Amino acid sequence: MTPVAIHLVVNDPDQAASWYADALGAHESSRVTLPDGRTLTVELLLGDTTLAVAGEMPDRGQRTPAALGATSAALHVEVSDIDSAWARALQAGATVVDPVHDAFWGDRTAQFLDPSGHRWALDQHIQDVPPAEIAARAAELFGSATP
Repeated sequence: MTPVAIHLVVNDPDQAASWYADALGAHESSRVTLPDGRTLTVELLLGDTTLAVAGEMPDRGQRTPAALGATSAALHVEVSDIDSAWARALQAGATVVDPVHDAFWGDRTAQFLDPSGHRWALDQHIQDVPPAEIAARAAELFGSATP
């Protein structure tokens, strides 16, 4: 595994593995199958990042974001061509959260939800923006309102 690996709780590990392959180009590296034939986990590689997917286990407190009705994180994937990566995610059935746009920090970015409710961002770097300029652009965009 990489120093930080991602373990996502999904609706169905087999379907999720196929979805991440179709939508994000992930490749399966291993899986654990239980004696009754059910898949416990599927380990994927997304670039050099390990992405493990496993089904819900409500009795152990493992639920999908969709089941909980919210997600508290977004997983960012750097891509070289956001338009084709975005089209691929949409073709796989991603739910649009934020369409492709130029962001104040210098990336073209977009966000979607996968079938289990995990939030993903695709990012393509388009310009270097100095930290002071990022702060000024953020202040202009968000004003002085506090979250």
